[in-house]
Amino acid sequence: MVQLYNLHPFGSQQVVPCKLEPDRFCGGGRDALFVAAGCKVEAFAVAGQELCQPRCAFSTLGRVLRLAYSEAGDYLVAIEEKNKATFLRAYVNWRNKRTENSRVCIRMIGHNVEGPFSKAFRDQMYIIEMPLSEAPLCISCCPVKGDLLVGCTNKLVLFSLKYQIINEEFSLLDFERSLIIHIDNITPVEVSFCVGYVAVMSDLEVLIVKLESGPKNGERVHHHPHKTNNRIRRTEEGISNEISQLESDDFVICQKPLELLGEKSEQSGLSVTLESTGLADEKRKYSHFQHLLYRRFAPDISSYVLSDDIKLHSLQLLPIYQTGSLTSDGKNLSQEKELLSLFCFFSLPHVGYLYMVVKSVELMSVYQYPEKSQQAVLTPQFLHVITSNNLQCFTVRCSAAAAREEDPYMDTTLKACPPVSMDVCALRIQLFIGLKAICHFKNHIILLTKAEPEAIPERRQSPKRLLSRKDTSVKIKIPPVAEAGWNLYIVNTISPVQLYKEMVDYSNTYKTVKTQSCIHLLSEAHLLVRAALMDASQLEPGEKAELLEAFKESCGHLGDCYSRLDSQHSHLTLPYYKMSGLSMAEVLARTDWTVEDGLQKYERGLIFYINHSLYENLDEELNEMKLVCGFILEPRLLIQQRKGQIVPTELALHLKETQPGLLVASVLGLQKNNKIGIEEADSFFKVLCAKDEDTIPQLLVDFWEAQLVACLPDVVLQELFFKLTSQYIWRLSKRQPPDTTPLRTSEDLINACSHYGLIYPWVHVVISSDSLADKNYTEDLSKLQSLICGPSFDIASIIPFLEPLSEDTIAGLSVHVLCRTRLKEYEQCIDILLERCPEAVIPYANHELKEENRTLWWKKLLPELCQRIKCGGEKYQLYLSSLKETLSIVAVELELKDFMNVLPEDGTATFFLPYLLYCSRKKPLT
Repeated sequence: MVQLYNLHPFGSQQVVPCKLEPDRFCGGGRDALFVAAGCKVEAFAVAGQELCQPRCAFSTLGRVLRLAYSEAGDYLVAIEEKNKATFLRAYVNWRNKRTENSRVCIRMIGHNVEGPFSKAFRDQMYIIEMPLSEAPLCISCCPVKGDLLVGCTNKLVLFSLKYQIINEEFSLLDFERSLIIHIDNITPVEVSFCVGYVAVMSDLEVLIVKLESGPKNGERVHHHPHKTNNRIRRTEEGISNEISQLESDDFVICQKPLELLGEKSEQSGLSVTLESTGLADEKRKYSHFQHLLYRRFAPDISSYVLSDDIKLHSLQLLPIYQTGSLTSDGKNLSQEKELLSLFCFFSLPHVGYLYMVVKSVELMSVYQYPEKSQQAVLTPQFLHVITSNNLQCFTVRCSAAAAREEDPYMDTTLKACPPVSMDVCALRIQLFIGLKAICHFKNHIILLTKAEPEAIPERRQSPKRLLSRKDTSVKIKIPPVAEAGWNLYIVNTISPVQLYKEMVDYSNTYKTVKTQSCIHLLSEAHLLVRAALMDASQLEPGEKAELLEAFKESCGHLGDCYSRLDSQHSHLTLPYYKMSGLSMAEVLARTDWTVEDGLQKYERGLIFYINHSLYENLDEELNEMKLVCGFILEPRLLIQQRKGQIVPTELALHLKETQPGLLVASVLGLQKNNKIGIEEADSFFKVLCAKDEDTIPQLLVDFWEAQLVACLPDVVLQELFFKLTSQYIWRLSKRQPPDTTPLRTSEDLINACSHYGLIYPWVHVVISSDSLADKNYTEDLSKLQSLICGPSFDIASIIPFLEPLSEDTIAGLSVHVLCRTRLKEYEQCIDILLERCPEAVIPYANHELKEENRTLWWKKLLPELCQRIKCGGEKYQLYLSSLKETLSIVAVELELKDFMNVLPEDGTATFFLPYLLYCSRKKPLT
């Protein structure tokens, strides 16, 4: 589902003063736009006061078919066509092309330059020609290393960027053909390359692999002069041959759609082979590869015509890097970019797909377009899509995924981030007539528009030949009109902070209502700022400071939203307020209190934050978490061992009295980091609370509950369940209150831990029939009931330990009936409730007697109630009201004949008459 917000991410626009209609164009780093038209490339400035001003121009060998720029090496590469032949050429040192007639040097790849020519190469543009045995079809430059990947029919050729050292002062950029990737049965339409990750796309297929160097899986790799040992043979060669024989002018064989992730993509049927061709620098050679993704789409032939409407387009690998720190004078440190996360985007005409491909391969977002798309470009902040007449701006979730890769404390009580699974939205749909192509760099979007003349479709052949592969298009009859007009625009996107402020203002529309729309829009604003901060190399020091302030402000806004919620996500109030930097007094001052019946109502989110903050009792000198980390680094602050015995320190005794929650969290951290074992931790709390071996202090119970909430991997769940249930049952049976106030209530545990389930509604009816004065008694009972209702609990294991908890008490009754219910002993439970707590029978039946147990309404419950009503007694009215509700259910569920059969033979007809009438009106008796 795509939500639409009418915001304004696009600012001013300028027309690029091209003389000829562009064939290709691309961005050049941070300050140039390259436009290829005819046999010439023009560079225009896209920064500062000289926006759209010509910078330089140079001639090409022929018409440019593909164009790409590499920031690493600052070179331009083009596939050019002349006399029906294609050439691959790289343009280096283009910034020194002062005039169009300036001297240009041309040399072949890998040829050494003699010493006397070094000065000439330093001060002028030179062209590197890269011959290929097959015609190049598509190109891609690695944004980090500057290596060049070239797509040819059934293979990809990798040229590694390197430098020829001429002398101490000057080195010359060059390339080395280092690797050939043979991919049988696929003709690449687009390729994308980034730090060893290779994505290749045909009309209907996408393949992503990761090139790797060094031994595979710890084994020694034997290098061969040509082909390496990474061959996956095609298992469908026979099928392929058979298909090629079947295909003719009148038939097209279409394979089924297929998506294979990770190692499963080896089953794609494509044969992939690496052929090492490099001569030097052994470390850079790729010796094997890892399969990441294969996806195949099937054409929609419902219209009996195969056209461009089914072809993939806009393949792109988008890297997000680890950001470097800033020096004291505010200038970015010159560090090599380290890849943090990588994303792959490709699109069909009406739907786009965004995958995350680092560590795990998964589909993150699917984009549904309202119109047929022409092209799309992905940025860390947005996805920009063009249709014939619209420029659309969609949000992306790359920064949310990267944040979780970068920060281990994400999604804890310390830090939060909007989820990757959040619905995407369209911020803007901007009208442009005749959109043809788009590219993006820095804060600019480049658009080519062309006003097409009216075209009259004319069918070329009879309907029986419409499925012919050689005849898939319609012939266009173009009337002799004037040549269509075109324009090349630079559209400036507004600053992230400015768009962020607009999104916050827009969210105020929803502020008075408790709705997810407000949270969604504020989450979008938060992710926008996150994405901008992750690309710190593009920021000035003042911009970064402004973004950091906006980031804290957005966390405060999200904290406000979640504080007003009473839902399963209300706990996010705590980490967002912590990230905002607001003090507790500032949070309370900005809270909109809800007043009901003259009393202030505190929603769950705010209560969670207040309780947690008070419980932590934080101040700036003795911190949010620093103490816990300190105890993990130095366990002897809390625990010492003397003669093999656990001895709590004086600090541990002090924390027990002043901050028991901090103490529990610290020991939990020690256990999580393998600084203390399970039995040692139990012994620590017993010694700390001066209890003997057979007595369990409440602080130890708090620790067990914290272990369940934290889901520690080395803890055996059933053993932990046994410890907790045994203690709950013992205290309930002895009416023994805990020796200290529990740190967590049953409600806290239900909200924070999936092992504690929501208590069934009928259980509340049972326990409400008995007034329990002791609050701690009810808390232990609720925690026990919640564990039994949870999804992980083994009910059979608790039955032998229920004997001390007598069914004569309401607490014991509720627990016994709950356990029998989980064991599906419904008839026994109905008998017990009819005898002990008849007011709970109907709530019990409504909750439990469903699906295959539905028949118990009339086979068990109805006859039992009729029998008990005949006996009279003080519970007569309860049985009677239960019978009426039972009859209402049964009359709805059964047909008239079946309903009459289940009625008691000695019943009074007038009593059952209303239900008989209902059945007879529902369906006549047959």
